[in-house]
Amino acid sequence: MADSHLEIEQILAGDHKAFEAFVKRYQRLVSHIVFRMIRNDEDRRDICQDVFIKIHRSLSSFRHESKLSTWIGRVAYNRCLNYLEKKKVPLYEDLCNEGETVDSVIGSAVRPDEYAEDQDRSARLRHEIAGLPAQFRTIVTLYHLDEMTYLEIGDIMKLPEGTVKSYLFRARQLLKERLLAKYQPEEL
Repeated sequence: MADSHLEIEQILAGDHKAFEAFVKRYQRLVSHIVFRMIRNDEDRRDICQDVFIKIHRSLSSFRHESKLSTWIGRVAYNRCLNYLEKKKVPLYEDLCNEGETVDSVIGSAVRPDEYAEDQDRSARLRHEIAGLPAQFRTIVTLYHLDEMTYLEIGDIMKLPEGTVKSYLFRARQLLKERLLAKYQPEEL
């Protein structure tokens, strides 16, 4: 935490190189959130840039009550929500049926001798993840790619930990259903 204090002080003092290093360090996190929530490539780039501008302007208000990465993720998530609200893109709550359940989730084991098949499988999975509702895409990405905890994801998305678990569970079930509907089980 002391490192983030020093880094923030340097940025607030006008150290452009410190901010450049900061952007490079958190660019992946912001991109994961934005690219999973926003479909338009041009808007994605604009929103990523807006996120870092907002972070720079708001850095002095960061109180170190949570991890810096969690705060940055929350800024990115909120910026995406604002964009989606303006575009009237439906969120998961607008699309889901009450009481959806899951039996199991798709495993992710990869066998080295099946590299080509694995690449095809990965492309199918990425395609189906891209088709998930925005909140599901974000949760799947933060959990599986950024390896964040339920609590950290909840802090970013302003959701209770149980809701994060439930949405991740539902997202996995939806992925499974979509993949099984399109492909034979042996193809997966």
